[in-house]
Amino acid sequence: QVQLVESGGGLVQAGGSLRLSCAASGRTGSIYAVAWFRQAPGKEREFVAAARWSGSDTYYPPSVSGRFTIARDNVKNTVMLQMNSLKPEDTAVYYCAASSRLGQIGRGQYDYNYWGQGTQVTVSS
Repeated sequence: QVQLVESGGGLVQAGGSLRLSCAASGRTGSIYAVAWFRQAPGKEREFVAAARWSGSDTYYPPSVSGRFTIARDNVKNTVMLQMNSLKPEDTAVYYCAASSRLGQIGRGQYDYNYWGQGTQVTVSS
């Protein structure tokens, strides 16, 4: 099993920045891919960023590409999401996710079998 704990959410003005962190523990050696998703009230969970746990591959949807950056620290077993130029529509609960499925860096929530509890990000206009 892998446990994930997010931190770093909060309230920020539009145009500002936030950095989210996700601490992984347990069987971290089984992780192949990590990702961030978000879910706003009344909306489906949305893919935000993904990366191979050990490697340089990263993936983003057009809505955040160029503004968000996912990074890993394999020594500290953490995953970060740097969010710049935030917009009110970025407001959501952000979730860290991990997958032990080899060879797959998915963009769908069902591609990931481990989840954190979520952290709220609110962007005011």
